Amino acid sequence: MNTLWNSLEQQGISRGLLEDIKKFRRRYPVEENVKKRVTCPEVPFYGKEVFEMAAAALLEGENVLLTGGKATGKNVLAENLAYVFGRPAHNISFHVNMDSSSLIGTDTFEDNRVSLRKGPVYLCALNGGFGIFDEINMAKNDAVSVLHATLDDRRMIDVPGYDKIELHEATRFIGTMNYGYAGTRELNEALVSRFMVIDMPPITEETLNAVLTELFPDAKREGLNQLIGLFMDLQLKASNNEISTKPLDLRGLIGAIRTIRIGLLPRAAIRMGIVNKTFDIFEKEIVEDIVMTRIPQEWTRKQIFD
Repeated sequence: MNTLWNSLEQQGISRGLLEDIKKFRRRYPVEENVKKRVTCPEVPFYGKEVFEMAAAALLEGENVLLTGGKATGKNVLAENLAYVFGRPAHNISFHVNMDSSSLIGTDTFEDNRVSLRKGPVYLCALNGGFGIFDEINMAKNDAVSVLHATLDDRRMIDVPGYDKIELHEATRFIGTMNYGYAGTRELNEALVSRFMVIDMPPITEETLNAVLTELFPDAKREGLNQLIGLFMDLQLKASNNEISTKPLDLRGLIGAIRTIRIGLLPRAAIRMGIVNKTFDIFEKEIVEDIVMTRIPQEWTRKQIFD
């Protein structure tokens, strides 16, 4: 926790805002049975203005929607916020089978009687959790109807066949959405009005450097700079519509660096983590050419790690 707070202070996050977050944590202590859901994120979020906007909204009881392109740190920010606020987090991914019963709960037979097996939205309401709605613009109509009621100013959920439940005062919801993914659609005006919306800016070279340095402190500076340059080259190509965003995969880059650390050749690792994320043969050739300019064929682990 100290590492994360230090990172926020070093970024110049408002001291008053950080103090308000600490007061929030003291006001709403976490129940012992859900402490395991207060999980430390792998890396701190870097972005002073965006973090301050999101934190201020959450402190005032608002829900937040994070929008933007791929690899802009939406999920990293959501996880950091849940941890900094000291709240149990529930990650809710809107896949094709996610419906209202998956969110609130379903009937189950237990101890010779029918009871409700609580879903993630119900548990957030009960325990003051932070619900992270991943890819919210993929939600089906059945699930969206639950979101409308849950995010309403009345902060109350009507569970059919059971009692109404009031949302815990600390409960907040953070939605994330990418543009243009297959299966996504435009969010309706009524749902968007229930959020404060933050448009996430593209990741900068400085931010990417901070993230990778945090994750790989044992990496050599020159080698890491080439990997950072590779990602920035791909981002520029994608922004100019020369390639799709499929190879622009920060998780893939991090995974590639991890496999390099255990001895895989850099070009092979980058092929798995970046190049092979696109299945278009012509696009793959473009990405391969970009990789060639940054990562020589003869490179081994020694060029990136001691």
